[in-house]
Amino acid sequence: MAKRTRLIHSGDEKPHRPVIYWMSRDQRAFDNHALLFAIEKAKSLKAPIGVLFCLVDDFLNASDVHFYFMLKGLKETEGYLRDAGIPLFVIKGNPETEVPKALNALNISALVVDFDPLKIKKQWKKSVCNKLNCPVYEVDAHNIVPCFLASDKAEYSAFTFRKKIASVITEFLTDFPPFEPKVEGLKEIPPNAVSLDNILHQLFRNLKNENPLHFYPPGYKEGMRRLRKFIENILDDCYLACKNNAVKNAESRLSPYIHFGQISAQRIAFEVRTRGHNPRAVSAFLEQLIIRRELADNFCYYNPDYDSIKGFPLWARQTLLEHQNDKREFVYTKEEFEKAKTHDEIWNCAQIELIICGKIHNYLRMYWGKKILEWSADPSAALEIGNYLNNKYALDGRDPNGYVGVAWCVGGVHDRPFMERPVYGKIRPMGVKALERNFDVKEYVRTIQDLAKVYLPYVNNQ
Repeated sequence: MAKRTRLIHSGDEKPHRPVIYWMSRDQRAFDNHALLFAIEKAKSLKAPIGVLFCLVDDFLNASDVHFYFMLKGLKETEGYLRDAGIPLFVIKGNPETEVPKALNALNISALVVDFDPLKIKKQWKKSVCNKLNCPVYEVDAHNIVPCFLASDKAEYSAFTFRKKIASVITEFLTDFPPFEPKVEGLKEIPPNAVSLDNILHQLFRNLKNENPLHFYPPGYKEGMRRLRKFIENILDDCYLACKNNAVKNAESRLSPYIHFGQISAQRIAFEVRTRGHNPRAVSAFLEQLIIRRELADNFCYYNPDYDSIKGFPLWARQTLLEHQNDKREFVYTKEEFEKAKTHDEIWNCAQIELIICGKIHNYLRMYWGKKILEWSADPSAALEIGNYLNNKYALDGRDPNGYVGVAWCVGGVHDRPFMERPVYGKIRPMGVKALERNFDVKEYVRTIQDLAKVYLPYVNNQ
């Protein structure tokens, strides 16, 4: 616990005054290092504890569907915390003003916050710290190896990062202690607290009283159910052979639950390593869950230009500049991409899948991103469009993995130069033949077109 925790703001700890955990990135009661640290801090100060969540109305193009997924999961977490005697308070508005207002009214002794590498989250925490007189502790409960400990710089590739993770992974990839808080819950209520039930009710009305999450029901229970199903039915038998097949259901489909912190990546890795029987399949899955996912956190944490062409490696910036005026066979606007109005039936189906399901199959998402580069007016437009679409429609968007995924497609981040060609320059290309080697493209198109007949009219009316 100590190695994944750091003091980010000094101050006087006052015994018997509340300890607050500002829950943001890791929205769960179980398997949560930040919550466990807050509980131990409250015990050491003989103080009551509470959990605070700040709902921001407009967050990086998130839609009502994303808020509904998040808040339904938070409602489940509220119940688990209540059973443990710990209250969850929801406040609403700008965190830089509303969080200090709540904390200063409660006269807290210490604040515990989640680690998050995104610029907006860093700014929120910095602003809040400047308005507090108590210590603030940041806990990385999202990564298995704490981001600020795994490396002290932005890693060039998975190859360099993998070696650093391998040297410390056994220390951090362990089971969690039982969740038995035995702590006093805070009785005071922040003056700006709002009703989570009322917010959910209004969101439900905004979504026309229909469940928009047919493919990804939210919450800890559902995330753990999917984990068990993946381990029991997919991991050993077909993950290796079918993980790049967009027709077969061989993905874990856990990324939205990891993104919102409804389940712990450490729990997933521990269960897969413990219960998986195919070593090659286990290794391949953990490569994605640990190395690739935590490499994205590393990139965003150490590179403030993670959402800009300035964040691309030098070779990629140079080659894209040299080819930015190349003639493009097709050029589409952001609106045409968003409405799946390209000439390419496969790309259109990938975009429709993103709109309807909130996620594209991981292998197909690479094709989706590469073609945005190929069919945009220039690389800057491609990056902006890719991030816009991913943030607006993907349940796991607005996330380091999303930013790095788009930057890999458009700007060669964590990749190497390839043979030079028009438009792409030395950026790795991807064409239909790569898809056809891995799955039946025509069957995929038929599947998505059938989904569109059922769900797209409803989605378009939101």
